[in-house]
Amino acid sequence: MATGQFPVGGVLYDRPFKIRRLNHFGISVDDTGRALAFYRDVLGFSVSDKIDLKIVEPGEWMDGVPDTHIYFLRHNSDHHTFVLMPRPWIDQTASAPRSDITINQITWQVGSLREVVEARVWLESTGTKISRYGRDPGSNWHTYFPEPTGHVNELEYGIEQVGWDGLSKPEAMWPWGIGHPPLPTSSESTEMAVAAAKGIDLNSGHRWVDELPKTHDVGGVLLSRPFKAVRIGPVSIFVEDVAASERYYIETLGLVPSEEVTVLGHRVVFLRANTEHHSIGLFPLELRAALGLSENTTLLSFGVQVGSYEQLRAARTHLLERGVTLLELPPEIHPGIDYVIHAVDPEGHVMQLYYYMEQIGWDGKPRPADQRRWVEPGVWPETLPALPDTYTGETFWGPLG
Repeated sequence: MATGQFPVGGVLYDRPFKIRRLNHFGISVDDTGRALAFYRDVLGFSVSDKIDLKIVEPGEWMDGVPDTHIYFLRHNSDHHTFVLMPRPWIDQTASAPRSDITINQITWQVGSLREVVEARVWLESTGTKISRYGRDPGSNWHTYFPEPTGHVNELEYGIEQVGWDGLSKPEAMWPWGIGHPPLPTSSESTEMAVAAAKGIDLNSGHRWVDELPKTHDVGGVLLSRPFKAVRIGPVSIFVEDVAASERYYIETLGLVPSEEVTVLGHRVVFLRANTEHHSIGLFPLELRAALGLSENTTLLSFGVQVGSYEQLRAARTHLLERGVTLLELPPEIHPGIDYVIHAVDPEGHVMQLYYYMEQIGWDGKPRPADQRRWVEPGVWPETLPALPDTYTGETFWGPLG
């Protein structure tokens, strides 16, 4: 592949886009209502919007389905950073090539609408199958496409921001439709002005209020649980061919190799999009049973970073008190992260809670393994000495609650 072919904002890259960060993630579950209770009430994600598919797309798929909603969840001001979809609906609309793929999307944010549009054209020219493209609730322009094992990736730009009032855009403004616009196109502020001129009540969007008692002191703020999610990712997935997936994420998506390790005799690869040690981990499917994880999903874990080590310790107690299953997994599966909680959701998906991720600087080199903090399994000191990159990396903007 030729180097320096495409100017991305005036800087040359091998492809016409540059991934900036992991933006959101989605899974399909048998019972979205039960999953919602875990991700909303236990982990603290806010509900931005919901769609009742019983109204939008009724059909035989609904038979016996306990909850027919799609739920859009967020931990920050992005309209959604986590999405729950009914698996029966997914199976009959866009069935995955493997029955154990419950990952709906791995969504990467690029820097502009132009990058989303030109990425689609370029991906098609490389032989990549484009699943769909356009715009959905949340207003982000997107392009969807599968990687070698069949996990759907998405490039997106321009996700809606939810402000101090907690209101999402009115449903009347949801940009349903297929296709990308001719460039340049109207700005979001212009869209809002047009909607107001049409008489759409801009204050009629969804607003969810956390009604659980706010009794936990989190950094001086009273919240409903003793921790706050401040960042999402990394995502760790099982793939059929680690080498093939590695080539895809590097050569096609432009992610950067950070490190490779051996886990129970198997080669595992970690790649990054920004300065974080890794945004995605690629694990061979053979490791799934060896680690004692659910055979019903190719997701090893999805990362949720909390605001401090103090919060992480409190989260562990909080989860145990609520009967959440916590797993002890080998530290080799998360290089660059020291203290970790692996919490299992109601359908067997593992959430990886942590407070710290190693940051990689201008030289592109991770910290040598022998210079990392040593963690004694099962031992949680009350305090830790700071590392040079403790509390660095992507910062959570705005109030904790």
